[in-house]
Amino acid sequence: MTRPSAPKSRQPNGGSSIFQGKDGRWHGYVTVGVKDDGTPDRRHVSRKTRPEVTKVVRELERQRDKGAVRKVGQSWTLETWLTHWVENIAAAHVSENTIDGYRVAVNHHLIPGLGAHRLEKLQPEHLERFYKKMQDSGSAAGTAHQVHRTVRTALNEAVRRAHLTVNPAAIAKAPRLEEEEVEPYSVEEVQCLLAEAAKHRNTARWVIALALGLRQGEVLGMQWDDVDFDLGVIRVRRGRLRPRYKHGCGDRCGRKPGFCPQKINTRRETKNAKSRAGQRPIGVPDELLQLLRQHKEEQVRERARARDLWTEKGTCSPRPPASP
Repeated sequence: MTRPSAPKSRQPNGGSSIFQGKDGRWHGYVTVGVKDDGTPDRRHVSRKTRPEVTKVVRELERQRDKGAVRKVGQSWTLETWLTHWVENIAAAHVSENTIDGYRVAVNHHLIPGLGAHRLEKLQPEHLERFYKKMQDSGSAAGTAHQVHRTVRTALNEAVRRAHLTVNPAAIAKAPRLEEEEVEPYSVEEVQCLLAEAAKHRNTARWVIALALGLRQGEVLGMQWDDVDFDLGVIRVRRGRLRPRYKHGCGDRCGRKPGFCPQKINTRRETKNAKSRAGQRPIGVPDELLQLLRQHKEEQVRERARARDLWTEKGTCSPRPPASP
């Protein structure tokens, strides 16, 4: 004579339930949240004995109460998550330069090296071995460190959206960076640089960079409105972005977009400095102001020679006028 199955006890709405099924196994159901369609997210577990299933149910309840239950839905690999994150999440909220760095780390390093891993199965050791492999293959420690920062940011978002419960990149040891001491140019080196720069158009950009310690993008993004000749001040307000091109020929030239004869820049030319520290006034020596005045006068002469070919954008370092 077989023992009858234990009756399924009535639980309050959302409460966990444990019962023995007709298959002889013990089953448990735990409500851990709500699905995207609004229905309860009920997780099922099954074991041979009641104590076994009770233990699993209680652990699942504990994880639910801590907010550590992985969200039900798409099963992500590292490749599918990183692709989704970089194009649909990060791209809408970070600057052009930042997203370019993310895309390099994702598409050239992380996906080829680790992309097949299931997201929830990725371990800190996988990442640490990958960083070492990168450096053994010739990548600089800085490159491996950038990859680490990118995957850590991407997986933080996966945790925030409950696709992961723990970020393995937050546990993994980042590649070690050796701090390099910056050696300033000697007077002789500066003189050589300025002598060579004097042979080229827009000499002033090099002199400004050397004299004031500005970044390349800050110098190239400077406009005449940023120069106050009366007060002897330059206001750093923006930086120039690297161009990103697409074909203007319908991809018929057979070259990369940047070498297409009809290439089209798809990015804005400048971006404003994102912090008050980045937007700063800088005092300018009289000798540099005089050089800027001469540079502005030369630009006026260039504009007159170019006529209709000149595109006025107010920048101190315009590109050469297009050829007719």
